[in-house]
Amino acid sequence: MNRQDLSTSALTIPDRYSRQELFAPFGKEGQQKLKNSHVVVIGAGALGTGIAETLVRSGVGRITIADRDYVEWSNLQRQQLFSEADAKSRLPKAIAAENRLRLINSEVHINAYVLDVGAEELEELITGSDLIMDATDNFDTRLIINDIAQKHSTPWIYGGCVGSYGITYTILPGRTPCLNCLLGEVPLGGDTCDTAGILPQAVQMVTANQTAEAFKLLTGNDEALRRKLLSFDMWRNEYTTIGVDLAKNPSCLSCGHERTYPYLSAANTDRTDVLCGRDTVQIRPARRRELNLQETADRLRGLDQGKVDVNPFLVSFQLKEKVRLVIFKDGRALVHGTKDVAEARTIYHRYFG
Repeated sequence: MNRQDLSTSALTIPDRYSRQELFAPFGKEGQQKLKNSHVVVIGAGALGTGIAETLVRSGVGRITIADRDYVEWSNLQRQQLFSEADAKSRLPKAIAAENRLRLINSEVHINAYVLDVGAEELEELITGSDLIMDATDNFDTRLIINDIAQKHSTPWIYGGCVGSYGITYTILPGRTPCLNCLLGEVPLGGDTCDTAGILPQAVQMVTANQTAEAFKLLTGNDEALRRKLLSFDMWRNEYTTIGVDLAKNPSCLSCGHERTYPYLSAANTDRTDVLCGRDTVQIRPARRRELNLQETADRLRGLDQGKVDVNPFLVSFQLKEKVRLVIFKDGRALVHGTKDVAEARTIYHRYFG
């Protein structure tokens, strides 16, 4: 039997998911429900890669994954789908994740998007989806996810981690408090990976709990859902669950009786974000663009002000003042070498108007 025969044979082995099917609450019926499911993963960093790999290996039928960033060396410590080659080529995380996931399970339909997820993008991404998995690194995006989920009655699973600490909660529209309800009621943490670092084991613990809850939802085992907010500190050996049902606010503007979805109204305005764990500012234009990357690279080379590299997804412009500007097709930019938003805007506008 040649190499191709072995590959084809592996795809048709009937017991690929047998160890899941042997689990009594799951069974073949649960596996079929997974196959018929569509999960949207927002973020392809530490949490996103762990979540996506578990869901793909488990046979979820369709995975949509979106991320705004590209692979760097510091990611390899905990972002499990990426390789040194991805970091060397600065491959967008969504594309690198898709490449690896297709090798893991060719039966799963995977759609990867290189973009900064706002309200407009999320409206498109969740079409026909059964569940949204939070793998972001900021509450601005999470609150947009929360409002979209409430608007479309789509369950979503919040997750976050920093240092040795992790937290996760499953949000069911109409049944549980939403994230907007919880803010101010539950301590969701103030540190970032920029200030406190992060252990890969904390990431793995969060993704394990997020994906376990996802399995329960997707297979119709709602009675097994935790229904509490889980937090832990692996270094201190602390593990806590908190009942938050009383935090559900009838007047909440995201999920209450007179909801207005406040975090959707300003989602498409010009935004700047200091990225978690990075000496970097992201600048997102108020309106989408469609840049010709090769023409952009040629124009920057003509300035003779720094080194320019281009691939099918982005242009990297290493400036002489030791600041690096990375431009994506949609006009979004990452300004490396500064945390000063004003300085980042000045650099961006210097080259892109």
